[in-house]
Amino acid sequence: MSLPQQCKCRAAVDLAPEASSPSQASDSARNHYFCLVSAPDERTRIDKWLWAARFFKTRALAAEAIAGGKVQVNGERVKRAKPLRVGDEVRIRQGPYEHQVVVRELSSQRGPAARAAALYQENPASRAAREALALQLKTLHAVFVPQRGRPTKKDRREIERLKGRER
Repeated sequence: MSLPQQCKCRAAVDLAPEASSPSQASDSARNHYFCLVSAPDERTRIDKWLWAARFFKTRALAAEAIAGGKVQVNGERVKRAKPLRVGDEVRIRQGPYEHQVVVRELSSQRGPAARAAALYQENPASRAAREALALQLKTLHAVFVPQRGRPTKKDRREIERLKGRER
């Protein structure tokens, strides 16, 4: 017989009931099993945390970014199995954007966006720089957007005439 363990919701749960089938297991164990499984650890792998915080869509993408040196923890390049702790400063580069965040909570499970946003606190200077860059890129792309699509037959003839390739 196993000893009861303390659940996150403070219920004493026996994980290994002596019932012969799962249907005879106690309701208490069934109801609180997920509380024990999802209890936050003191440390979480950086690739899992980045995925749970919704910086990357998959853990593989998070691992690729870490291997490529696009993620730093406390100013140092890390490997994907690096244990992350509350209070660590994480710098993440995604394309032209850079996020500088402080870890507020640890999680190795991906949840809703509201819960993911609660896992970190972004540096105000980082947010302002990112928003300024987004505005700059938006105005830059607005200048180079073509007015029309593909040239018409008349336009092509005019282009050929201007280039000196008349038939």
